Amino acid sequence: MKSIKNLALLVAASIFSMSAFAQNSDIVDIAAGSPAHTTLVAAVKAAGLVETLKSAGPFTVFAPTNDAFDRLPKGTVETLLKPENKSMLAGILTYHVVAGNLNATAVLDAIKKGKGKVVLTTVAGGKLTASILEGKVILTDEKGGIATVTTTDLKGSNGVIHVIDQVLLPK
Repeated sequence: MKSIKNLALLVAASIFSMSAFAQNSDIVDIAAGSPAHTTLVAAVKAAGLVETLKSAGPFTVFAPTNDAFDRLPKGTVETLLKPENKSMLAGILTYHVVAGNLNATAVLDAIKKGKGKVVLTTVAGGKLTASILEGKVILTDEKGGIATVTTTDLKGSNGVIHVIDQVLLPK
């Protein structure tokens, strides 16, 4: 029980420190400062998207955790990180990015205005559907995959990050 409490305190402290750090950092810096997003950061570098995601934006990024990438079929991440798959990787990553600065309140307001769902157009040109399931915001990709937003509003100088528990895939 004590170790669970300590883990909860560690997670809370890291989220708090990420939030404080985020206010003066861009979205790439925020992700790079998170031990839960090392796979995402490696993928952003391999796809050649660092400079783009450090630009003025603003961007809303739905950032899968390392655990989310681990849920993909064995060998998927390694294959996507190969130089010959740079374009495919960039397409998947930009499918997690929406132009604009959509904080949690804006997403919730859009879902309410849309009578329970809102369709977001990604930078990759695909569609994500945001809705609420059991009191949590979920995103449904074009293949029917579902990701739950687990942390919201990590604000950076060029946008906002919302952490998700699955990798979303375009058609």
